[in-house]
Amino acid sequence: MRRWRDPVRWRWVLWATMGIAFLLVNTNRLSTAVLAANLMAAFETTGTQLGTLHAVFFWVYAVMQIPTGLLADHVGPRCTATIGAAVMSVGTIGFAIADSYLVAVLARGLVGLGGSVIFVCILRFCATWFRADEFATMSGLTFTLSGFGGVLATTPLAIAVGAVGWRVSIGSVGVAGFVAAVAVFALVRDTPAKAGFEPLEGVPQRETVTNAQLRSSLTAVLCDPLVWVVSIMLFCITGVNLTLFGLWGVPYVVQMYDVSVTTASTITLLGSVGIMTGPPAIGWLSDRLERRMELIVAGAGCFTACLAVIAAVGSSPLVVVGAVFFLTGFLQGAFLLGYAVVKDRHPSNASGISTGTVNFGAFVGAAILPTVMGWALDTYWTGDLTGGVRVYTPLGYRIAFAIATAAGAISFCCAIWLYRHERTACRTARGT
Repeated sequence: MRRWRDPVRWRWVLWATMGIAFLLVNTNRLSTAVLAANLMAAFETTGTQLGTLHAVFFWVYAVMQIPTGLLADHVGPRCTATIGAAVMSVGTIGFAIADSYLVAVLARGLVGLGGSVIFVCILRFCATWFRADEFATMSGLTFTLSGFGGVLATTPLAIAVGAVGWRVSIGSVGVAGFVAAVAVFALVRDTPAKAGFEPLEGVPQRETVTNAQLRSSLTAVLCDPLVWVVSIMLFCITGVNLTLFGLWGVPYVVQMYDVSVTTASTITLLGSVGIMTGPPAIGWLSDRLERRMELIVAGAGCFTACLAVIAAVGSSPLVVVGAVFFLTGFLQGAFLLGYAVVKDRHPSNASGISTGTVNFGAFVGAAILPTVMGWALDTYWTGDLTGGVRVYTPLGYRIAFAIATAAGAISFCCAIWLYRHERTACRTARGT
């Protein structure tokens, strides 16, 4: 046990404890894809209504990002994440027992409210316990943990739903969330000093900021154009991936390829595998090469090209669909470098505010795109139903993927702007 009193080792235990809570956030937000048919039948929804039910999580999540940054900087990640995990769990259990569409929407919103604080709290924790040149790596590893949550929301959840039903399965996720909340409160500490350690080498000490400092930092972040370009870029990538892996990916594979939900969930699982592997690999590469923008541009271009394949071809071979899902998940690692770019531009004691602000943009995208793609599917629906579930047309799905491709193209333009902005700043610095 003595070796675990080494702060360099102990910080991994604390990070993993918070990471488990984030894992459950991702399980909740991606579960709708596997549950889509069950929810449409239980609440008699259209595609647009199902998209809204899925998206309300992200609307609440997005609205909470800047307040979450303020809380993480002022109150601290431990208490903020504990309360968030507990609220998320109440919402999850409420969703499991909902007896109407309205109750389900309200419960889903409560899940988003609680889950909204976890990621920013982890990034704030990492800014306090890890060196600056480790931050992109830690951001990537955090998404690896969330990828495990995405895996649980695919084939394992489909199997559980087949065995005990969707309500019991989701209720169990809520119970696990309460356990995670207790663990975060019992183990995590905001700083090495509060855990009884000496300051870590290379990690600057960060005190809790005052209200005046919070206002100043918030103003600086909101007035930074680079922050908003990164936010738009993350709006597109996060919106697309969470829409594909969290809602429409499973129905697309089921209806276009005539396979079971369990088989389709295995295909979307590849996207979660991509999220598990891409962010840590690209984050590690970025930290070692000390390069951000070049990787972001390359990732954005490849991301857009992958989505364009399905939009252009329509019913591509299933192996191609699986490859596209994996690559779009993997390439998310390139876009996550945007968090490190923003963090490096602003004071370390305001890392919660800066990352929370760009996270706001990311989850507005995750709130809007599911409904937009659901509207496109409803527009081209010909009236076919199977077991009370709408069966959408190949054209409808191609239009939906065209929307995703357009979002990817916007993210690519943002990446080019960031690259040119950095080059201009470097030339100006050399000139002075």
